[in-house]
Amino acid sequence: MSSQTMPSEIEIRTNRVEDAEDARLRTDIRLLGRILGDTVRDQEGADVFDLVERIRQTSIRFHRDEDKQARRELEAILDSMSPGQTVRIVRAFSYFSHLANIAEDQNNIRQMRARATAGGAPAGTLAGTLAHARSAGFSAADLRKFFAEALVSPVLTAHPTEVRRKSTIDREMEIAALLDRRERVQLTPQEIEADDEQLRREVLTLWKTNLLRRTKLTVLDEVGNGLSFYDYTFLREVPRLHCALEDRLNDGNGGAHGDLASFLRMGSWIGGDRDGNPFVTADVMRGTFKLQSSRILRFYLEELHLLGGELSMAAHLADVSKDLRALAERSPDTSPHRIGEPYRLAVSGIYARLAATALKLDVETRRPPVGEAAPYDGAKDFKADLDILYRSLVSNNSGVIARGRLRQLRRAVDCFGFHLASLDIRQNSAVHERTVAELIDAATPGMSYLALNEEARVALLTGELRNSRPLTSPFVKYSEETLGELALFHAAAEAHAKFGADSIPQCIISMCKGMSDMLEVALLLKEAGLIHPSGRSSINIVPLFETIEDLQASSGIMDRMLSIHDYRKLVDSRGSVQEVMLGYSDSNKDGGFVTSGWELYKAEIGLIEVFERHHVRLRLFHGRGGSVGRGGGPSYDAIIAQPGGAVNGQIRITEQGEIISSKYSNSEVGRNNLEILAAATLEASLLQPKHSAPSDDYLKAMEQLSALAFKAYRGLVYETEGFADYFWGSTVITEIATLNIGSRPASRKKTREIEDLRAIPWVFSWAQCRLMLPGWYGFASAVEAWIKEHPDKGMPFLQELYREWPFFRTLLSNMDMVLAKSSIAIASRYAELVPDVELREKIFGRIRREWHDCIDLLLKIMSQERLLQSNPLLERSIRNRFPYLDPLNHVQVELLKEHRAQNADEQVLRGIQITINGISAGLRNSG
Repeated sequence: MSSQTMPSEIEIRTNRVEDAEDARLRTDIRLLGRILGDTVRDQEGADVFDLVERIRQTSIRFHRDEDKQARRELEAILDSMSPGQTVRIVRAFSYFSHLANIAEDQNNIRQMRARATAGGAPAGTLAGTLAHARSAGFSAADLRKFFAEALVSPVLTAHPTEVRRKSTIDREMEIAALLDRRERVQLTPQEIEADDEQLRREVLTLWKTNLLRRTKLTVLDEVGNGLSFYDYTFLREVPRLHCALEDRLNDGNGGAHGDLASFLRMGSWIGGDRDGNPFVTADVMRGTFKLQSSRILRFYLEELHLLGGELSMAAHLADVSKDLRALAERSPDTSPHRIGEPYRLAVSGIYARLAATALKLDVETRRPPVGEAAPYDGAKDFKADLDILYRSLVSNNSGVIARGRLRQLRRAVDCFGFHLASLDIRQNSAVHERTVAELIDAATPGMSYLALNEEARVALLTGELRNSRPLTSPFVKYSEETLGELALFHAAAEAHAKFGADSIPQCIISMCKGMSDMLEVALLLKEAGLIHPSGRSSINIVPLFETIEDLQASSGIMDRMLSIHDYRKLVDSRGSVQEVMLGYSDSNKDGGFVTSGWELYKAEIGLIEVFERHHVRLRLFHGRGGSVGRGGGPSYDAIIAQPGGAVNGQIRITEQGEIISSKYSNSEVGRNNLEILAAATLEASLLQPKHSAPSDDYLKAMEQLSALAFKAYRGLVYETEGFADYFWGSTVITEIATLNIGSRPASRKKTREIEDLRAIPWVFSWAQCRLMLPGWYGFASAVEAWIKEHPDKGMPFLQELYREWPFFRTLLSNMDMVLAKSSIAIASRYAELVPDVELREKIFGRIRREWHDCIDLLLKIMSQERLLQSNPLLERSIRNRFPYLDPLNHVQVELLKEHRAQNADEQVLRGIQITINGISAGLRNSG
């Protein structure tokens, strides 16, 4: 990272592809790396800077071919460093990962703009998908009807793999904005010089800013962090996407065909997800809605203030509608300056009503209204007033004005209401079971609900649903857990009354294993008034099937549920739509990558058949994580690879951890990701074949491969004696718990058992040591055994499977990416942290063999010579990172040795924490 020898010259020498996009990316990386190098030298001294360079160059030699001499040199360098030096070195490499991410994001934006400028309609964009749909015979009216019933909902969660602070994200966004300005604006030499200085200022500020949080996050802190992405992206880009699509369907006819239904709806778990998080309480949920409503109402008020400044038309120069005139006359605005300006009077009246609404909802406003007015009953009334403005402008030949800020504001109100995002409430089925048991046993002396079998529970619960009397009594003293659960459901009912039913549309049951789990929730909702004994429900009851066993049972459970008359009435009252959530994380931890993917696919096929038979619309909610080991990977490919009929116009997908900031902290990148979700939903619903696989042979082969992979994965993780000790010894799982990156504990119980560990830290830990085991282990064993059992089909059949079946192709493509980010050389250093030499050699030896075999077989099936051969841009991106990512791993290993040897120096633990941050940033989708 020197000012003379620029940080990416190694990459440039090894990368001879001189296309314009990559050349500009390298230029940006060189620029940011040079500035960071100068900052390190200026702030920490030439000795620290030179040490960074020595570590980087030695690490490159070690990574290239596991050079033993390089390894000894690297260990000698690291051993000679003091804890203080180590922290400085780690910060330098961590910040380079962050800066490289900025450069790559800007390159992605460049590519998107280049495609848009070149014309055409690339696959994966709404323009491309609409062109495909029209060529397939779908008219604009057909597509408008599709979107009228569609739902695309990204759901933000607070899972703790986002290790960046908002302070660092803000600085990085300033750097991105400066790079963007250099790209788009023709600057004078003086302006370039000023920009360079500003870049140096931002990088120095970043260097002087704490990478890590000093205090533990509260749930409301997490809510606030999640809301920042509305400022970055969602408040502007969600309305813009709708408006752009509306124009395409209207053939640019200025809205003459009417409004497109708002199908893109934001969701959130932050503040409503109680599963394993005791800090999410009824009061916290109320606080969540206060923060959410504050964010959206202040946005509306600011937009109205700006709109009032824009709509300066005078009455004698612009005709107005009768409704607009009445709206202006009702305004409390008595300023003589606005007499004869009906639009401004109307806007000031709307502002006054919205300010009164904010006061009613306990939201502080920044700018007082012109006078008193009645608050709105709901967001629909607010939008109705905006519609009066819009119609008046359009009907009086001022449609181009109506299509500006006013159009965006109307769409925002339609999408966000007064609640901003729909909050799901989620809890583990075991908690619901204990709560209902306590209520029933107290109401029926002598009853032991927990002793009843499933059939008896179902009969009892359905009877209670029809019973109009409440189960709870003010004269019974309930446990703290039961009181907490009841309080949350009552707070949900308050939110419905205050913000409307869209504020909390779903109640999700984690680890759902049977019909009684769903009926128990129905009973608790009835206690809070959210379900009426007549069979009318104000909320969707959503089972979450997570383990392999539960996925296999899911279609049978839903078949029986939809056959229960009392439950079916609840579903019919919700428009005959039933949502089912599928868990990618625990299914992977339970059965491995291959089996998890296959059982999820099969569960979808079974659910589709059940729901078609019952004439109920299925909406799937995909609990995808950031990493491939938890269902991550490209969203477009994942949606397209769903079995026929699985999407059907409606889909919800979790956006988790560090993926949220990488997707949505930049508005253009965020807009593109939202568009990808919408395009893939349309493509999968209307334009994909309805059959689940091209051939029964494919299904049979996948079933066999899955069984073999399951056996290999379970054999290692759950059936190898000492594996849990190996995992805890060879990863940073213990040290991750010291980071202030989330409010949720790492394990469900206080044990070291793999079964009790949460899937997120499980995957995150394997990513940190660069093994990425949950994203590939078991595949090679399965393929080898399958080929041995089917010598007549062998490799050619698997290659055909890859070419012809999107599901299998996506499975292998994701594995390709994971393996490219892994490093067996670096993983071997983590293995040495396990004190039991025999255990270490036994387990790591198995992992190493499987890793090598996995890469060999994957390349043969994909007909590639190297990993990521079919994705050269990602290949170069990952390769460019290794010289700066690998040293963080080496330093982390040395620091772990010190920490576990009881070194009391606080800089040792702090150094570990910073390496976790840097490695996470370098990998981008590690949790």
